[in-house]
Amino acid sequence: MTHPIQPPASHFVDGDWLEDTAGDPLPVIDPATGAEIARLHLATPAVVDKALAAAARAQRDWSALPGRERGRVLTRAAALMRERNRALSELETRDTGKPLQETLVADAASGADALEYFGGMAGTLTGEHIPLGENWAYTIREPLGVCVGIGAWNYPIQIASWKAAPALACGNSMVFKPSETTPLSALQLAAILAEAGAPPGLFNVIQGAGEVGARLITDHRVAKVSLTGSVPTGRTVAATAAEGMKHVTMELGGKSPLLIFEDADLEDAVGGAILGNFYSSGQICTNGTRVFVQRPLLEPFLTRLTERLARAVIGDPMDEATNFGPMASEAQLRIVEGYIAKGLEEGARLVIGGRRLGRPGFFLEPTVFADVTDDMTIAREEIFGPVMAVLAFDTEEEALSRANATPFGLAAGVFTRDIARAHRVAARLEAGSCYVNSYNDAPVEAPFGGAKLSGVGRENGRAAIEHYSQLKTVYVRMGPVEAPF
Repeated sequence: MTHPIQPPASHFVDGDWLEDTAGDPLPVIDPATGAEIARLHLATPAVVDKALAAAARAQRDWSALPGRERGRVLTRAAALMRERNRALSELETRDTGKPLQETLVADAASGADALEYFGGMAGTLTGEHIPLGENWAYTIREPLGVCVGIGAWNYPIQIASWKAAPALACGNSMVFKPSETTPLSALQLAAILAEAGAPPGLFNVIQGAGEVGARLITDHRVAKVSLTGSVPTGRTVAATAAEGMKHVTMELGGKSPLLIFEDADLEDAVGGAILGNFYSSGQICTNGTRVFVQRPLLEPFLTRLTERLARAVIGDPMDEATNFGPMASEAQLRIVEGYIAKGLEEGARLVIGGRRLGRPGFFLEPTVFADVTDDMTIAREEIFGPVMAVLAFDTEEEALSRANATPFGLAAGVFTRDIARAHRVAARLEAGSCYVNSYNDAPVEAPFGGAKLSGVGRENGRAAIEHYSQLKTVYVRMGPVEAPF
């Protein structure tokens, strides 16, 4: 059987494509049709070992290069990604189901931004001099070694780039395992980095599920693990990494609140709620899926939201006119359908949507529930699909208390024309990323990560450097040593 987007091999290891058909088959499904569009193989233990050995070997020479030389490779890769943005975006759309209208601006483009940003920063990673009278100390910023990146299926090439860029800028190497649901685009990133001059083995991509991830995390050659995924997976990965005292960063799930006050601009608030619930068909970890609306604005908000959702263009994600595509997989669609049923069962009012579309693929209507209370399942658990829960509130203090009453803390948003209130509320929201009169912006210049159960560590911004490097302190005595005996 031939496939239209079959890569040359399942893995990219030691600077070249690598196949090992002894690994279990991994069919790649187009979410828009349900058809198989490629077939890969999961990594065998031999593939995992080869990737780690290559990464360890490459890292030693790479870390010895001046930072500016490392940076040049990353910036060349960024330029190649931009040149090929259309092809990379089309691949991502076929793999994830996200509309091409979206992937053209939000996926490989964001990955290129990360490579360019950290490529420019690579030459600036210096230590400091600490005067201590006639003695002194200095610090050296060193790489950690071999890093493991574990990706999620919603932003495959973006996540791979967000992890690779700071890791490589600091002088590390990486073995990256994409989600088995969306395994294709990270392979292209690996090929582009190799073309840009990355030495063989610096950035390797291998396919696999939990077993492959566990094999990577427990290997003695690995110094750092960076995961984007769910809280249960994060707990397992962090506990496993702790056995070897490995560095970890965890970007996990959320149940983020979006607070809309009565003085908010209605069109902007509705737009923010749409971006925070229905972009990528709701499959974004930061999504503001608990939309708290101050009571005087509640009915106008629901009315306008319903009008604008009726304009959603649901269809072939390869058509640039489409702005709402399918879920990434049949399994995720069924999970979301279960939450919709639970919302109805617990008494929430279905305002719009709620049904699977009668067409091939994994399409689900944009869905809005009103009359939602804090104790309902749809207000407490991460759904990861196009389901918005609208809750009414009366006072600022009440909204803050309810917004923070969650074990998650990834993101939060506030819409208001009162700038003092905006900053006051943002200061009290328990979340790693807060948005004022906006939602889901993620520029590479700004740190990104969660609080509470939503994770540890930060990606992007200068803060990411702290999570892919460590400081060595060197103390220098200029005079004689005074010993007690």
